[in-house]
Amino acid sequence: MTTASPLTPSGELPSLDGVATSVLRLNPLLRELQSRAPVCRVRTPAGDEAWLVTRHAELKQLLLDERLGRTHADPPNAPPLRPQPHAGHAHQRRGPADRPQDPRRSAVDARPPNFSARRVLNLKPKVEALAEGVLADLVAQGPPADLHANFSMPLSLLVLCELIGVPAEDHGRLITLLTSMAELDSLESAEAGRQALFDYLAELAGRKRTEPGDDVISRLAASGVTDERIAPVTAGLLFAGLDAVASHIDLGVALLSAHPEQCAAALRNPEAMTHAVEEVLRAAKAGSSILPRYASEDVDVAGVTIRRGELVLLDFTLPNFDAQVFTDAETFDITRSPNPHLTFGHGIWHCVGAPLARVQLKTAYTVLFTRLPDLRLAVPVEELQMVGGQLSSALDGLPVTW
Repeated sequence: MTTASPLTPSGELPSLDGVATSVLRLNPLLRELQSRAPVCRVRTPAGDEAWLVTRHAELKQLLLDERLGRTHADPPNAPPLRPQPHAGHAHQRRGPADRPQDPRRSAVDARPPNFSARRVLNLKPKVEALAEGVLADLVAQGPPADLHANFSMPLSLLVLCELIGVPAEDHGRLITLLTSMAELDSLESAEAGRQALFDYLAELAGRKRTEPGDDVISRLAASGVTDERIAPVTAGLLFAGLDAVASHIDLGVALLSAHPEQCAAALRNPEAMTHAVEEVLRAAKAGSSILPRYASEDVDVAGVTIRRGELVLLDFTLPNFDAQVFTDAETFDITRSPNPHLTFGHGIWHCVGAPLARVQLKTAYTVLFTRLPDLRLAVPVEELQMVGGQLSSALDGLPVTW
């Protein structure tokens, strides 16, 4: 095996520093790296070397490889993805003895029965009612409006609160905690913000033991899980679902409004809308989609050897445009079948909230374009901006009119 990697014309490794997050199109550098090799040696924004996985087959292979994990044998010297410290980065560099579970993995504890097909089906009427209520507020405000702030984020948060069991009177408190965590500028503030959120969720778990409901926290409490363990599980659900669903609502609206014929076809047929949701999940660029992992031992893949301790960047966006899997991948096509996108991950890293996310997206698009048939962007798509430096990246707003 070789560890060679394509270099830039100047002989340096391609750097991800300054690579802008694009809206509705792939970054040219990332597309170029994908055309070069399925696993490319790159330099991270923090200045360290890493392996970037760019293609579908190799991503699936590595997502099933238990030799890749979130911990490093020498945490103080673990190569980071980004230079600025924040809560997620702090978790990545913890040692095995004190590391918390990854949100995607820890959420598994809450799967039965809250993520069962029956549970999600039972939640569907509530999701629809919440979407109608949020939309009514948006319409009352009148156009133009920021869909992200006034529909996508409120709906995503309300559904998560319903699922987790956050009472209505606590919504403001939770929003304050999440907002403070989105403004982290140091490792110390990251840890303090994370602990404040955990303290609230543990307190809520204690309340649920005496006043249970039909929600994740109540069921975990009833199954004997401690309040201290419930806190990171439910926080993981919030981190995994809030910005991701909201961003996909935003970008799906941008895509569907840009393809009115396909949008109309989706509205005429629920099955077509189901396919439209899958194509949005494949084609939309919902902020940061890289999962950093470390090799616990040497791993051979696609003709290269990833050495023990090296950083591996599992990109969930690039492989959805792999020409070896998706014909005419740059084209938005709701009739695409099959559509084996990896937006929700794969194997042990598959997002357990995927069924509920699909219900939210299908409901959001149906309600929005049915009630507001003339819904469209109020600015050119080129003017949309993604914001980073937070726990995740997202649109900083989606101006719309109708």
